Amino acid sequence: MSTEVLALSAPAPHAPLATTTIPRRTPGDHDVVIDIEYTGICHTDLALLREEWGAGPLFPMVPGHEIVGRVAEAGASVSRHAVGDRVGVGCYVDSCRACVNCEAGEEQHCLRGEVITFGGLDYAGERTYGGYSRRIVVDERYALRVPDALDPRGAAPLLCAGISMYNPLRRWRAGPGRRVAIVGLGGLGHLGVQLADAMGAEVTVLGRTLGKRADGLRLGAVDYRATGDPATFEELAGGFDLIVNTVGAGGDLDGLLGLLALDGVLVNAGVSVAPSTLHQPVLGAMRRVVTSTKNGGLRQCQEMLDFCAEHGIEAETELVEADRINEALDRLDRGDVRYRFVIDLATLAPGR
Repeated sequence: MSTEVLALSAPAPHAPLATTTIPRRTPGDHDVVIDIEYTGICHTDLALLREEWGAGPLFPMVPGHEIVGRVAEAGASVSRHAVGDRVGVGCYVDSCRACVNCEAGEEQHCLRGEVITFGGLDYAGERTYGGYSRRIVVDERYALRVPDALDPRGAAPLLCAGISMYNPLRRWRAGPGRRVAIVGLGGLGHLGVQLADAMGAEVTVLGRTLGKRADGLRLGAVDYRATGDPATFEELAGGFDLIVNTVGAGGDLDGLLGLLALDGVLVNAGVSVAPSTLHQPVLGAMRRVVTSTKNGGLRQCQEMLDFCAEHGIEAETELVEADRINEALDRLDRGDVRYRFVIDLATLAPGR
């Protein structure tokens, strides 16, 4: 048995989203029902809606995996949350809970395959629908506590963009005495600058141009350089311990690798299906490391939210009414946002 819920759905790839209804499962003893307040618009939403990464996601599709709302109902055995609590849901809504990675708190790397929040199937074979909707039902373990100190609108993008930056910064020891470069000052990058600065690192932004320099310095960077200027790579050669690349395009990585010091690490956080190239001598010359990242485990996601609350870190957002969703997606495709769109779900068919 299920309940029909209002949502913004795309019937097929490349089709515009429209208001419709979707089924939400009847909550079980360990489930919470969440009235969604805000959902961030991630580039992953756009990529899957338009099959930019190839065919595979299921349609009709209700995107959204940066979800913040209030608990409206709690199952009989729920102990982590109570009715009225503000909670968040990120990139996945279940995992096997038994494999070595889940037991280590790395549910995003579940060996059975985590259940993604939208565009996939759960372990019972039912479709998952995301946060462009009025309500969602999830197991209490996959709902995170959103601290009161965080504005829910600015907190929503932390559930994907925030953890996608926090994870590699923590994994590769951003902190005092460490020199960190963030490539790209966009939805991910503007949070990465704030996080790395709050961790105590010395932060530089590497943007295509200097157009966002004032924002980068305001957010906590000590320097801002243009990757379109060849002098950048000459002057900063060997100058960083860690580079987090938020730009999704593939291409030649040698330039970025040349900016790393001995044992420096280049983390690719932006998703791309385009191939990248590098030359082994550039990699081996300073024992450099190239790696990637995904999002984060449940414990780390909660740690990230608490860290952001402690340090006053939120996404800079532009609020979108539900009937402007397709316009917002088109603008996101053009890069016309500073720095994250967030949907106000109270505007989704008000009165219905």
